Amino acid sequence: MLQGLYNWTMRLADHPRAIWALAIVSFVESSFFPIPPDVLMIPMILARPSRAWLIALVALVSSVLGGLLGYAIGALAFEQIGQPILASLGKADAMVEFNTRFNDFGFWAVLGAGVTPFPFKVITIMSGWTSMPLGTFIATSILARGIRFFLVAALLWKFGAPVRDFIENRLGLVATVFLLLLFGGFLLVRYL
Repeated sequence: MLQGLYNWTMRLADHPRAIWALAIVSFVESSFFPIPPDVLMIPMILARPSRAWLIALVALVSSVLGGLLGYAIGALAFEQIGQPILASLGKADAMVEFNTRFNDFGFWAVLGAGVTPFPFKVITIMSGWTSMPLGTFIATSILARGIRFFLVAALLWKFGAPVRDFIENRLGLVATVFLLLLFGGFLLVRYL
C-alpha cells in the first residue's frame, strides 16, 4: 500500500497542476497522510529550478496549515481520530508517557519532527492533545518546516540532480546533526 501511495505521489509531480498537488500533499501529510511532500518537491524543483523557492514556500505554508489541522485533531478529537492515527503509526504505547513529558520539550519536539523524517503528524496531534501553547506550536512549525523545505530547495537549486540521492538518503542525518548543533549553540549561549 505504501509503495502504491509513493508511486501515485511521484506521478503527481509531472502533472500540470503539480503545485496544487504539492499543497494538498503537504497539508494532509502534517495531519494524517504517510507520504512526505519531498517526493513531489524533488522532481518539481529538478524540472524547474527557477521555481524552487515558490515550491518550498507552498510546501511550508500548506504544511503549517495542515499542522493546525493535526493540532485540532489532538485538541478536539483525540479519542475518535488522533489515537487511531497514532496507533496506526505504531505510537500508541508511548502516548501516555509521552504526554507527561511532551510540553517540557515541546519546542524541540516540534522542531525535531518538522526538520527530520520523523512523522510530523505525530507531533502535530500530540501538540493539540497536550495543549501546547498554540503560538509556540505555530512559530516552531514555521521554523522547522521552513528549514526543511528551503534546505531541500536550496540544495536542488544549487546542485541539481546529483544531490537528489543525497537528499533522499541522508537528509534525516543532516537535519539531525543540524538540530544537535543548534541545540548545542543555544546551550552555549545560555551558559556563557
